[in-house]
Amino acid sequence: MKHYDILVVGSGPAGSAAAITAAKAGLSVGVVDKASFPRAKLCGGLITGRSAKALDHVFGLTLDPDLFYRSTHIRFLSDGTLLSEITDAPDMYLTQRWDFDAELHKRAIAAGVTAYLGQPFRDVDLAAHTVTLRNGTTLGYRCLIGADGVSSPVAKALFGQAYNPRTIGFGFEVEAPHDHPKSSAVEVDFSATDWGYGWSFPKPSSQTIGVGGVQSRSPNMASAMTRFVNQTGADTHGAKRKGHFLPFGDFSKTPGKGAVLLAGDAAGLVDPITGEGIALAIESGQLAAKAAIDALHAKAPKTAYRRYKRALRPIHRSLSHARRWRWMIFPKATQPAFIAAFTQGSSMPRRYLDLLAGRLEYSDLHGIYLRKLPKAAMALLRKRFS
Repeated sequence: MKHYDILVVGSGPAGSAAAITAAKAGLSVGVVDKASFPRAKLCGGLITGRSAKALDHVFGLTLDPDLFYRSTHIRFLSDGTLLSEITDAPDMYLTQRWDFDAELHKRAIAAGVTAYLGQPFRDVDLAAHTVTLRNGTTLGYRCLIGADGVSSPVAKALFGQAYNPRTIGFGFEVEAPHDHPKSSAVEVDFSATDWGYGWSFPKPSSQTIGVGGVQSRSPNMASAMTRFVNQTGADTHGAKRKGHFLPFGDFSKTPGKGAVLLAGDAAGLVDPITGEGIALAIESGQLAAKAAIDALHAKAPKTAYRRYKRALRPIHRSLSHARRWRWMIFPKATQPAFIAAFTQGSSMPRRYLDLLAGRLEYSDLHGIYLRKLPKAAMALLRKRFS
């Protein structure tokens, strides 16, 4: 049986970040993934300013135009109606996740990580500190990092279930191929589905179109997806529509136990307003690895979770703010005021972009929105009674 200081399950952005961080610290690291790379992944592939900083810091990865498509053009919509358009937005980069994840995995392997790919694991024995793969291979660990997605088997081993079915999100996505982009504009529609939004992201040879929201509050999401695809005017004939659960802001308040840690989607670390998940995955993967490294150096592997939870506090605080924002954006009673505050000429769209870029926190945005709320409400009343 092969033993590792740190065993990482899942080699997406969170898993690869954890693996490369631990390997660079001189620890023995194994990474297990049920897929082989490149592999498909439901995700719009938007790389924000915050994601770009994390990629440079953890992987030393610059935004090569061969892998990333640059855009400074964004449109905000509500049910297809243009709210605001910005053509000089901060740089946004779009990427295909199968290429992107494969690149991050490759960099982790180059740092000395041992990979076990194409093998789902059959069993996690938390008492024995072992993971057994489907082919019978058994791997031992001192610390285990579950970066194995929203349906995380590691989370199931810890808590009996990976997510709360009442609060989990769900998304549909389709890749519409084209010869060249019709527009470089990133589009976000805040009313594409109930308690969620739609996205249309340009790529050099395709357009990624999707809708996502809280599953229990969006019972007609499949129909919403059809409407949104039609709204974009994209030709999706023959393109496969994919569906997947999304940890839509329902982050785990207990992302681990003892020497076992959860990162990225497995810990529910996705912003429910901006959809930012890549930066949070990379950041949490690195934080999990650092917590495990410190715990192992202290010869106290079971202190890894306590260290990790403390390091996650800023991310959890931000996501708590984002969850409160959902009650201003998505309910039918409050959404009109938010939409009015987001219309052309308002500073709110720019502030939203500052949030994406990591230059602004939700606490800052909250104050700006409250100052604009009375004006937005009066505009709605004038429109209703005119």
